[in-house]
Amino acid sequence: MNELGILQKKIVACVRCPRLVEYRREIARVKRRAYLDQEYWGKPVPSFGDPEARVLILGLAPGAHGANRTGRVFTGDKSGEFLFRALYETGFANQPTAVSRDDGLTLTGAYISASAHCAPPDNKPTPQELRNCRPYLERELELLKNLRVVVALGRIAFDTYLSIIGKRAKFGHNLVHAFSPILIASYHPSQQNTSTGKLTAPMLREVFEQARTLGWTPGTTTLPCTEPRL
Repeated sequence: MNELGILQKKIVACVRCPRLVEYRREIARVKRRAYLDQEYWGKPVPSFGDPEARVLILGLAPGAHGANRTGRVFTGDKSGEFLFRALYETGFANQPTAVSRDDGLTLTGAYISASAHCAPPDNKPTPQELRNCRPYLERELELLKNLRVVVALGRIAFDTYLSIIGKRAKFGHNLVHAFSPILIASYHPSQQNTSTGKLTAPMLREVFEQARTLGWTPGTTTLPCTEPRL
């Protein structure tokens, strides 16, 4: 097993945050009515993707009845449906849907991680819980040797990544920051954002089209910041 694989096993075994341990286990016990016949994962959700990735996609945390149920990031909920369709349309995913860990989904050139690997109540991890999880992301950044671009989905993911690299930057949709790796901010594909039209499918697809261009274009170390959508 490679070092990334070993790290994911450590993530799955993590019990650093008592509130999150209790919550994810309780959700897995009670379940949602639509999923009563399914066995919930109910553990920290590992990262997923291509170890040779040039693009890292950083999300917030597993959904209580999405990834906390299926055991794979962005799998089994509306956010994942929106995200993986965009990844499929931009060549990062082999299929546009993600419903379970054994559905055949693979990523090429992309790797998905999270600011917090356990499902939090109300989708809101505390600052301390984010700090507890941060070392896993720091280690992933060390192990992803080909990384050229980081796409931060939402403000919390954006701020989490900035806290690691020690930088300050403005958040705005599809706003590019010329760090190394290059940082692209994006609205999170939460159901709230997509149902209200704050984030549309073309808007998210543009983010990953830009990530592909920057990730595979030689000499893209100094870039002007694009104008954000606020």
